[in-house]
Amino acid sequence: MIIHTKSYPRAAIIGNPSDGYHGKTIAFVFSNFSANVTLFESPELELTPAALDLNIFANIDQLVAHVNYSGYYGGIRLLKAMIKVFYEYCKANKIEIEDKNFTMRYFTDIPQRLGLAGSSAIITAGIKALMQFYGVTINPAQLANLVWSVEIHELGISAGLQDRVAQAYEHPVFMDFDKDYMEEHGYGKYDPIDPDKLPNFFIAYKREDSEGSEVTHNSLRTRHKNGDQEVLEAIEEWSGLSVKMKNCISQGKPELIPEFMNRNFDLRSQILRIKAGHQRMVDIARNTGASAKFTGSGGAIIGTYSDNTMFNILKIKLKKHGIDILKPKIVTNKLFKK
Repeated sequence: MIIHTKSYPRAAIIGNPSDGYHGKTIAFVFSNFSANVTLFESPELELTPAALDLNIFANIDQLVAHVNYSGYYGGIRLLKAMIKVFYEYCKANKIEIEDKNFTMRYFTDIPQRLGLAGSSAIITAGIKALMQFYGVTINPAQLANLVWSVEIHELGISAGLQDRVAQAYEHPVFMDFDKDYMEEHGYGKYDPIDPDKLPNFFIAYKREDSEGSEVTHNSLRTRHKNGDQEVLEAIEEWSGLSVKMKNCISQGKPELIPEFMNRNFDLRSQILRIKAGHQRMVDIARNTGASAKFTGSGGAIIGTYSDNTMFNILKIKLKKHGIDILKPKIVTNKLFKK
């Protein structure tokens, strides 16, 4: 039996980065890229390295380029931590799994370190493969928690739940991470969003201008822990923007969405450092008439455009700066389709 699973990059429409601080967000996953895992039974348990795990280089220039794009650690550590957490979850929940080994391979074409949740996509695809291999059922809310646990508790990666929720549900989702609700239920309030009521989105990024999510989250977490009033007020406003957007979408008023998205980024730029290259992408988009904000922790941007004429103009202007742009193919789950 050969098992193939995949997970997709995430784009936050609004509310980020409040998700790690009991805020509210709206996000979706899109299938223009994917993280893929192949798993099959084998005599020994083996994890096969992929391009992210490259350790032989032609020269120093190639090594530096690889680190700038992929970071220092690659994907094998993600798979090791994921397997350990899955095993411990099964033991803690008295889930019997068959005593058999497997070989696991992964491949991802999700641009790395650009705020598209590429790491959690690998972990999510891996857990989905293990679920099939061992016949284990895990509901989407708990799956998101499990992926988050791999990164937060096992690997010490600062992150919120938003990425994992969107990847577990594979549908546009409004997420409310209310502290009291989460303490009582173990997860947030997750409501599906009707994809047919969403406006035209674009996503733009420059692979060479990557930045690890820890740059944003470590600074923000420290300030939040210290009770920084500016950060606390920003989280409150990001949450409010998410509620406003949810209402606009449900009421069929997409014309208000660009204003909320722009405000999300402007507020972020007031309290966090924005790299010059990232700011340039936002400025180009807005000068074209589009809205723009970060898709996640930083690097890639998402925005709205009115029509194909605006999109084509934006594409030409971004290309002059070596910036790629795409129309995201939003993934939807028929279980949540209205």
